[in-house]
Amino acid sequence: MPTAIDAERLQRLLTDGPLEVEGRLVEASNYVLRVWIDAEDGRICAVYKPVRGERPLWDFPQGSLAAREFAAYLVSRAGGWECVPVTALRPDGPFGAGSVQQWVGPLDPVDDNGLLRIDPVHAVPVDYLPVLGVTDEHDEPLVVSHAAREQLREIALLDVVVNNADRKGSAMIVDGSRLYAVDHGLTLHAEEKLRTVLWGFAGRELSAAEITRLTQLRHAVDGVLGAQLRGVIQDEEVAALADRIDDLLAAGRMPAPPDDRHPLPWPLW
Repeated sequence: MPTAIDAERLQRLLTDGPLEVEGRLVEASNYVLRVWIDAEDGRICAVYKPVRGERPLWDFPQGSLAAREFAAYLVSRAGGWECVPVTALRPDGPFGAGSVQQWVGPLDPVDDNGLLRIDPVHAVPVDYLPVLGVTDEHDEPLVVSHAAREQLREIALLDVVVNNADRKGSAMIVDGSRLYAVDHGLTLHAEEKLRTVLWGFAGRELSAAEITRLTQLRHAVDGVLGAQLRGVIQDEEVAALADRIDDLLAAGRMPAPPDDRHPLPWPLW
């Protein structure tokens, strides 16, 4: 990721630099465009998600997803997570206001990043954590699992904090030795919405480093971060963020999947 100074400069470019639209990412459920921004030292590739291209959802306020993308980035930056690409909330653009996020990974993304698998029960790799049991067309049992990488655990913790309702396997991008988390439009709802493929970490105790990170983030919510977020999302959603961090610290472990609602996104990939 860029250094703190580079990130600030990049965020300014994403916010008000001239956008050149390359084309639409047709696999996205909303209207999403790949764009280029000219900078002094080269062109920057980014993802532009205009508000007017957001399809209505029954459980999230209409026209709020771009703001949630930006708010999730603010939380990740304040908490020291380095997995969310630099993101800006742009007041205008070729298709109006929206979020603009630094492009990460190859320009031609691969379909399978290897982080999520489906195998017969006996074939689950030892370094993968089971998430879900399913059956194939012959009624043979299969297991969905994800890698046990520490970078995935960091993303899983961030998802709990921001209440991510849509952590699919495809919303994580491998770029060399780095792992990035993208697509945070369905986050920071005041009601419990966590839906993720990373339940393999459920019930695990928080490390001392994770407790320190959460404690510092909780202080930030009461300070500068909270003030920033109140200009982007609703006050009750900022309060719910603080409550989730408090609950995590009190429990001292990652949460278990809920039994009163569906805990997985669809599709999983």
